[in-house]
Amino acid sequence: MATHISDAIIMRTWEFGETDLLVSFFTSDRGRLKGVAKGARKSRKRFANCLDLFSLVKLEYELKRGRELYFLHSGKFVHAFPGIRSDFSSLSLASYMIELTEILFPVGVVAKRMFELLNGSFSALDEDKKIDKLRILFETKAMALGGYRINLDKCCDCGRPYAGEGRAAFKQSKGGIACLKCGQESKLSPGLGPSTVKALRVIQSTPWGKAQALDLTNEMVHEIKPVLKLHIEYRIGQRLKTAEYLD
Repeated sequence: MATHISDAIIMRTWEFGETDLLVSFFTSDRGRLKGVAKGARKSRKRFANCLDLFSLVKLEYELKRGRELYFLHSGKFVHAFPGIRSDFSSLSLASYMIELTEILFPVGVVAKRMFELLNGSFSALDEDKKIDKLRILFETKAMALGGYRINLDKCCDCGRPYAGEGRAAFKQSKGGIACLKCGQESKLSPGLGPSTVKALRVIQSTPWGKAQALDLTNEMVHEIKPVLKLHIEYRIGQRLKTAEYLD
């Protein structure tokens, strides 16, 4: 099989045999893959500084016939995002982003926009320490890309279009908002104001750069966080292990 070269983000590594590393990486053109870096623990010549977690690299690899794992020939370092490792909150959020990506995108599923989101999020996290905002942006966009977009256009019960006026209640089982005639605000049905609904629409439907430029007020952050928590846990059927370090 032909050798491929892809931009990739290193997601996880494990010791494999005496001198090898097993590497999980997310590529721009082939999605999430796993491969073996032969001798990477003994000699870093072919993989100098490019198998560190969260790093953006350019990998050369191929799939050996009859095997499920790729063989990594070499790697070229592009960006290490050192700011991610500068404090516990940034490191925890990056780990959380990796875990959510792994759940939403199985091995081999091509997802160029998800690669761009992960790369853009790491770049922002490398420089910006607004943890709550970056988490909201990533969660909202990742869930939308994974097929779990929140329905913000109409009441999920009566079907009445949401005109951007008045408050709405999020319904976890429906994955959308309901008018206050069909649902009441509560801990399990958090309320959203008109400006918050509009902000979520923008995040779900626009490129990363435009979403990142959005001015999220403290009130919006306060309203969005419980909605995303309920939405993610219900849709993926579990609580992410890394979430406890953020909460």
